[in-house]
Amino acid sequence: MCGRSSTNFGGIPLTDDGGLAKFQARMRAIPKAVRVAVEPALIKGGEELVGTMRQIAPEDSGDLKHSIKYTPPGQMTPPYSQPGGSRVAGENEVIVTAGDADVRYAHLVEHGTTEAQAQPFFWPAVRLTRKRIANRIKRAIGKAVKDNWGGR
Repeated sequence: MCGRSSTNFGGIPLTDDGGLAKFQARMRAIPKAVRVAVEPALIKGGEELVGTMRQIAPEDSGDLKHSIKYTPPGQMTPPYSQPGGSRVAGENEVIVTAGDADVRYAHLVEHGTTEAQAQPFFWPAVRLTRKRIANRIKRAIGKAVKDNWGGR
Protein backbone atom coordinates (compact mmCIF):
# COMPACT_ATOMS: atom_id res chain seq x y z
CA MET A 1 0.00 0.00 0.00
CA CYS A 2 1.33 3.43 -0.91
CA GLY A 3 1.87 6.06 1.82
CA ARG A 4 -0.03 8.65 -0.23
CA SER A 5 -3.28 6.76 -0.38
CA SER A 6 -6.38 8.83 0.06
CA THR A 7 -8.29 5.88 1.48
CA ASN A 8 -9.89 6.69 4.79
CA PHE A 9 -10.01 4.46 7.80
CA GLY A 10 -12.61 5.64 10.22
CA GLY A 11 -12.52 9.11 8.73
CA ILE A 12 -8.72 9.43 9.12
CA PRO A 13 -6.52 9.37 6.02
CA LEU A 14 -3.98 6.54 6.09
CA THR A 15 -1.13 9.05 5.79
CA ASP A 16 -2.28 10.78 9.00
CA ASP A 17 -1.01 8.95 12.07
CA GLY A 18 -3.04 11.09 14.45
CA GLY A 19 0.11 12.54 16.02
CA LEU A 20 1.59 9.13 16.82
CA ALA A 21 4.99 9.95 15.28
CA LYS A 22 5.18 13.20 17.25
CA PHE A 23 4.19 11.37 20.44
CA GLN A 24 6.80 8.65 19.87
CA ALA A 25 9.50 11.26 19.25
CA ARG A 26 8.62 12.98 22.52
CA MET A 27 8.69 9.66 24.39
CA ARG A 28 12.18 8.92 23.00
CA ALA A 29 13.35 12.41 24.00
CA ILE A 30 12.18 12.16 27.61
CA PRO A 31 14.84 9.71 28.79
CA LYS A 32 17.61 11.88 27.30
CA ALA A 33 16.13 15.01 28.85
CA VAL A 34 15.78 13.24 32.20
CA ARG A 35 19.40 12.09 32.10
CA VAL A 36 20.55 15.64 31.43
CA ALA A 37 18.24 17.16 34.04
CA VAL A 38 19.09 14.72 36.82
CA GLU A 39 22.89 15.17 36.67
CA PRO A 40 22.95 18.38 38.80
CA ALA A 41 20.87 16.61 41.47
CA LEU A 42 23.30 13.67 41.43
CA ILE A 43 26.29 15.96 41.80
CA LYS A 44 24.64 17.93 44.60
CA GLY A 45 23.90 14.63 46.35
CA GLY A 46 27.53 13.59 45.97
CA GLU A 47 28.70 16.90 47.41
CA GLU A 48 26.30 16.54 50.34
CA LEU A 49 27.45 13.00 51.07
CA VAL A 50 31.12 14.02 50.91
CA GLY A 51 30.45 16.89 53.33
CA THR A 52 28.69 14.59 55.80
CA MET A 53 31.48 12.00 55.59
CA ARG A 54 34.11 14.66 56.21
CA GLN A 55 32.22 15.84 59.30
CA ILE A 56 32.05 12.31 60.71
CA ALA A 57 35.54 11.06 59.70
CA PRO A 58 38.17 11.06 62.43
CA GLU A 59 40.52 14.05 62.33
CA ASP A 60 43.99 12.59 63.04
CA SER A 61 46.17 14.16 60.32
CA GLY A 62 43.24 15.18 58.09
CA ASP A 63 44.53 13.10 55.19
CA LEU A 64 41.54 10.76 55.34
CA LYS A 65 39.04 13.65 55.29
CA HIS A 66 40.78 15.21 52.29
CA SER A 67 40.74 11.88 50.43
CA ILE A 68 36.92 11.72 50.52
CA LYS A 69 35.74 12.80 47.07
CA TYR A 70 32.90 12.41 44.62
CA THR A 71 33.42 11.48 41.00
CA PRO A 72 30.92 12.87 38.46
CA PRO A 73 29.63 10.86 35.48
CA GLY A 74 32.29 9.93 32.95
CA GLN A 75 35.24 10.66 35.26
CA MET A 76 37.74 8.25 36.85
CA THR A 77 37.73 7.62 40.60
CA PRO A 78 41.02 8.07 42.47
CA PRO A 79 43.37 5.08 42.41
CA TYR A 80 43.15 2.83 45.48
CA SER A 81 39.89 4.44 46.60
CA GLN A 82 37.35 2.50 48.64
CA PRO A 83 34.98 0.91 47.80
CA GLY A 84 36.08 -0.66 44.57
CA GLY A 85 39.28 1.06 43.51
CA SER A 86 39.74 3.05 40.33
CA ARG A 87 36.96 2.97 37.75
CA VAL A 88 34.97 5.30 35.49
CA ALA A 89 31.63 6.57 36.78
CA GLY A 90 28.83 5.61 34.42
CA GLU A 91 26.14 7.82 32.96
CA ASN A 92 23.86 9.03 35.77
CA GLU A 93 26.28 7.77 38.40
CA VAL A 94 28.17 9.77 40.98
CA ILE A 95 30.66 7.73 42.99
CA VAL A 96 31.71 8.80 46.47
CA THR A 97 35.01 7.30 47.61
CA ALA A 98 37.40 7.51 50.52
CA GLY A 99 41.11 6.98 50.09
CA ASP A 100 43.57 7.49 47.29
CA ALA A 101 47.15 6.62 46.39
CA ASP A 102 48.41 8.20 49.65
CA VAL A 103 45.52 7.20 51.92
CA ARG A 104 45.08 3.45 51.55
CA TYR A 105 43.59 2.79 54.97
CA ALA A 106 40.03 4.16 54.74
CA HIS A 107 38.50 0.68 55.07
CA LEU A 108 40.64 -0.04 58.14
CA VAL A 109 39.36 3.11 59.86
CA GLU A 110 35.77 2.30 58.87
CA HIS A 111 35.78 -1.32 60.02
CA GLY A 112 38.65 -1.40 62.52
CA THR A 113 41.45 -3.91 62.96
CA THR A 114 42.51 -6.26 65.73
CA GLU A 115 44.62 -3.42 67.13
CA ALA A 116 42.45 -0.38 66.35
CA GLN A 117 38.78 0.16 67.10
CA ALA A 118 36.44 0.95 64.21
CA GLN A 119 35.65 4.61 63.61
CA PRO A 120 32.79 4.37 61.09
CA PHE A 121 32.23 7.41 58.90
CA PHE A 122 31.40 6.13 55.41
CA TRP A 123 28.27 4.03 55.92
CA PRO A 124 26.81 6.17 58.73
CA ALA A 125 26.99 9.17 56.38
CA VAL A 126 25.28 7.15 53.63
CA ARG A 127 22.49 6.18 56.01
CA LEU A 128 22.10 9.78 57.23
CA THR A 129 21.83 11.32 53.76
CA ARG A 130 20.28 8.54 51.65
CA LYS A 131 16.65 9.63 51.94
CA ARG A 132 17.29 13.33 51.27
CA ILE A 133 19.53 12.56 48.27
CA ALA A 134 17.02 10.06 46.85
CA ASN A 135 14.17 12.56 47.22
CA ARG A 136 16.22 15.28 45.45
CA ILE A 137 16.90 12.91 42.54
CA LYS A 138 13.24 11.85 42.35
CA ARG A 139 12.14 15.50 42.25
CA ALA A 140 14.62 16.23 39.44
CA ILE A 141 13.34 13.25 37.45
CA GLY A 142 9.71 14.24 38.01
CA LYS A 143 10.36 17.83 36.99
CA ALA A 144 12.23 16.76 33.85
CA VAL A 145 9.42 14.42 32.83
CA LYS A 146 6.76 17.09 33.43
CA ASP A 147 8.76 19.76 31.58
CA ASN A 148 9.29 17.50 28.57
CA TRP A 149 5.85 15.93 28.61
CA GLY A 150 4.12 19.31 28.65
CA GLY A 151 6.25 20.59 25.77
CA ARG A 152 7.50 23.65 27.62
